[in-house]
Amino acid sequence: MPASHQTQRPHHKVWPRRLPYSLTPPQTSLWDNLAISARRYPAKPAVVFFDRVLRYPELVAMAERLAARLHAMGVRKGDRVVLDMQNCPQLIVAHFAILRANAVVVPVNPMNRAEELRHYIVDPDAKVAIVAGDVAADMAQADAQLPPGQRLRHLVVTQYTDAFDAANAPQAAWRDWLLARHPLPQLAGGSVMDWHEALDNALPLPPMEVGPDDLAVLPYTSGTTGLPKGCMHPHRSLMHNAAASAAWANATAENVTLLVVPMFHITGMVSVMHSSIYVGATLVVMPRWDRELAGRLISGWKVTTWTNIPTMVIDLLGSPNFEQYDLSSLVYIGGGGAAMPQAVAQRLLELFNLQYVEGYGLTETAAPSHTNPHDAPKQQCLGIPFMSCDSRVIDPETLRELPPGEQGEIVIHGPMVFNGYWKRPDATAAAFIEIDGKRFFRSGDLGRMDEEGYFFLTDRLKRMINASGFKVWPAEVEALMFRHPAIQEACVISARDEYRGETVKAVVVLRASHKGQVSEQDIIDWCRANMAVYKVPRIVQFADALPRSGSGKVMWRTLQEAEGRG
Repeated sequence: MPASHQTQRPHHKVWPRRLPYSLTPPQTSLWDNLAISARRYPAKPAVVFFDRVLRYPELVAMAERLAARLHAMGVRKGDRVVLDMQNCPQLIVAHFAILRANAVVVPVNPMNRAEELRHYIVDPDAKVAIVAGDVAADMAQADAQLPPGQRLRHLVVTQYTDAFDAANAPQAAWRDWLLARHPLPQLAGGSVMDWHEALDNALPLPPMEVGPDDLAVLPYTSGTTGLPKGCMHPHRSLMHNAAASAAWANATAENVTLLVVPMFHITGMVSVMHSSIYVGATLVVMPRWDRELAGRLISGWKVTTWTNIPTMVIDLLGSPNFEQYDLSSLVYIGGGGAAMPQAVAQRLLELFNLQYVEGYGLTETAAPSHTNPHDAPKQQCLGIPFMSCDSRVIDPETLRELPPGEQGEIVIHGPMVFNGYWKRPDATAAAFIEIDGKRFFRSGDLGRMDEEGYFFLTDRLKRMINASGFKVWPAEVEALMFRHPAIQEACVISARDEYRGETVKAVVVLRASHKGQVSEQDIIDWCRANMAVYKVPRIVQFADALPRSGSGKVMWRTLQEAEGRG
């Protein structure tokens, strides 16, 4: 019997019989996955973007030319390169170009504004950024606010229309945004280059110098305190979950995958993009969600696989044109970020005989650490520990492992777990514990495991709001709000929302000098101008004072309980 089958855990009784408990991933770089798929499938569409089809060898050629440009700009092994754009072919090209240049991808949420972007330049010591036109001005503005020694040296800017014929732009709510071409900004201490100019070169490629243990991606995650922290992922952690996701889902080169979850997020990046390229599948890319466009793309391209957040499915099923769409090609539908309502999951089962497969993971675990078996999923459940993953439930105080049914903190061990937090040895040390001689990551999520080994989320140890699958960290929003001249104090909590599940609420104490001069809507409008839209408080409530403990700390939980979610 293989070693991977020797240690029995409760969930092994429901384990898919076709799969081993653990996986031996390729001992190569992530770049090799693209290069190998291009050699295997030279005529295969890799990326579909509206009217444009990029085949695998074309994708490789573009990525190599951009990698050569990055090398000429001074990018060397281990350097961090910021990547900031919505889903589009250029994001995939740039992601792999950075890896081919032996460098590290720093994916940034394109909803972030200048106030937030400074951190993503300074913390990773980035000297080069590749961005979309709609965020270029914010990136340049953030850069201009930095001292000369911390600024970017090069900015590469693409317009979304660089990737398709504008005359064939889709009908979508965001059509005008997609078609807009933005002027190139000035970079305070460096050069700005257009996408086409960056790729139009015959520069030499650097030798390939990176392997499984080298740093590949530095995605940032926020937390209960302070600024977002970079999660150090080597090639091997993403490689494991790309290969394991493919194996788990029976993926082949015949897969046609709708890629609408954002690739700046770990799920879209690993479980969808890297996993699909690993097997040579076709990615049908959407830059933003639009239910009518999604319906047309699934129907027209015979999409077989769709990873999403539940609100997308709810929205598509609610379309007045839903009967016109042919979803019969779908063989897999699933996702995470928020629980799928049981009634919606039941409708999918009745209409298409599709079981909605929910999963769970964090930026620190390269997306899936848990997922449901396709043949035996449970609804509103995180699933069972993923391939090669050992997960337990422990008492967060005593660190004792708890039996099935008892609530505790979910901890995770496996090859998908990150190396630690960038420049934060203190935070890294606090995030790990040792159990049975193995290093486990503390998720900060409270859950329980049932008798069959399925995990369920019950509460959060960490202070966090989940708005339509986007994680909002109150401490980060509060830190941004304190920059408003009228705000003396702010406490951010969760409020119930029928569509988003949860939404952001801010309880604000105004400075005496501004009382009566500033409205709740003024605060909301300011937040919209200074932070990513998903972080913006939808509700602002003024208060004379915030509740405090005997030591003077703001008692956010008191406000949260008053709001109705303890």
